[in-house]
Amino acid sequence: MKQFLLAGASAWAVLALSLPAQAGVSPAKIAEHVKILASDDFEGRGPATAGEVKTVKYLTEQFKAVGLKPGGDLQKDGSRAWTQDVPLAQFDNKDPIKVSVTVGGQVQTWTQGDQIAIRAPQTGVDHVTVKDAPVVFIGYGVKAPERNWDDFKGYDLKGKIALVLVNDPDFETGEGDFGGKAMTYYGRWTYKYEEAARQGAVGFIVIHETGPASYGWNTVKNSNTNTVFDIIRADPTKAHAPIEAWIQRDPTVALFKASGLDFEALKKLAQTRDFKPVDLKGVTFSTDIDVVAKKIVSKNVAGILAGTKHPQEKVIYTAHWDHLGVGLPDAKGDRIYNGALDNASGTSVLIEMARAAAAQPRTERSMLFLSVTAEEKGLLGSEYYAANPLYPLATTVADINMDGAATNGPSRDFGTSGDAPLTLQDDLIEVAKGYHMTYSPDPRPGAGSFFRSDHFSFAKRGVPAISFGGGQDLVTGGKARGEALQKAYTTDKYHQPADEYSPDWDLSGAAQNADMLLVLGTKLANSREWPEWKAGSEFKAERDKTAAARK
Repeated sequence: MKQFLLAGASAWAVLALSLPAQAGVSPAKIAEHVKILASDDFEGRGPATAGEVKTVKYLTEQFKAVGLKPGGDLQKDGSRAWTQDVPLAQFDNKDPIKVSVTVGGQVQTWTQGDQIAIRAPQTGVDHVTVKDAPVVFIGYGVKAPERNWDDFKGYDLKGKIALVLVNDPDFETGEGDFGGKAMTYYGRWTYKYEEAARQGAVGFIVIHETGPASYGWNTVKNSNTNTVFDIIRADPTKAHAPIEAWIQRDPTVALFKASGLDFEALKKLAQTRDFKPVDLKGVTFSTDIDVVAKKIVSKNVAGILAGTKHPQEKVIYTAHWDHLGVGLPDAKGDRIYNGALDNASGTSVLIEMARAAAAQPRTERSMLFLSVTAEEKGLLGSEYYAANPLYPLATTVADINMDGAATNGPSRDFGTSGDAPLTLQDDLIEVAKGYHMTYSPDPRPGAGSFFRSDHFSFAKRGVPAISFGGGQDLVTGGKARGEALQKAYTTDKYHQPADEYSPDWDLSGAAQNADMLLVLGTKLANSREWPEWKAGSEFKAERDKTAAARK
């Protein structure tokens, strides 16, 4: 770590000076892991595939080789396995999917992946038929009593398909009761589908617009026409409506126009409390889907360094190992979604941080290195861990998550997913001073990134948790280059087969960030500090319930 420290280091960052030289994270070793994990041989690391078997084997071997001990499921003999079983339900649409809309008596046939992207139904049935369901525009699909907001106004959605806008009512204006540009959970598509089930609708179809969604249609298509997973539920219909889908903007506007409605005017009205549901007269929706459903067991991989004085207390580092597997071909015919940046890079950093941690003197608290499954399917691996923790959440000090590593060299700044009201983030900002790095607020708060990474599974249960993000003010090229590269990745590679390892990557920034995060975790693991949510945080009350366990 010494190679990245500069004069004027803060007291926390000086911790790095006491660590052995071999503890520094190596860019070359990160690259070696990414090349393997993101190779075609690993088939996009889809859960419940041959790619998962290879990935879990590789991670287990690497965790063992760098000096970790098994930290997974407790065995009958009292020992620990290297993995935690994660039982999931797996759902696939069986081709072909038949989709049509009837507009003024005229039937229009739609193609899965073109006008619409229908997720495999997750209600536990093997066939879904919808015949001429009425279509209604339901605004943002939000019911938020604490904000005096109700898009439904008592409208009965039973037997109907609702079209809903993505993000929050105040995303476009930047002002209102939903955080301005910063997305609340009400803006996430996951919330909207949950609300569809609560409202008894046949389904919600989210209207895609690149700005408020924060990604293009290719990302939507590739993520939603692939295999989907869910946790095992006693009654799936309480969490899922029969139809969960996205629709492109242009066919949406055409449906509104055919019904004598102005899409833009109604979207504007939907940004106010006065909005009421609007029927699309003369428009009905039909589909016929065969569903292949089965139960599978995926794996989280867990390695641990036991603490010397307080081993029951855990600092957790997380990164998801999975990606989208094999899916629809791109323009070049490539069907393997390698997920090099997302998240072979973060997984590779996790391995090398574990190596560095094992090379330093053991900390007083334990360090757990947890590589989780099915993040791309809804944070399911971390959700399962947080609901069924290997180690109590009450004495979990913090979760530090890594979803993507810096591939464009060092930066002058760093970020986190969302601006967490959390002393853990303050601690990280203090450590970063020793690296002459400053904190930059989330540049796209409307993207709702706080709810899109595995730390959220911990945060909503009260555990102090952040998801680290590399900065965009690059040492070489500044903000202009950093922002341009980020935009290009989101447009051309995010959740697409083009997310592949490149020898042009400069992983020195990833190594620097890893060193910095290890300093943060080491400091916490050698202290009696318990990071806290600040007053006003929606997660503080949940954490406070277990305060007695941390005295």
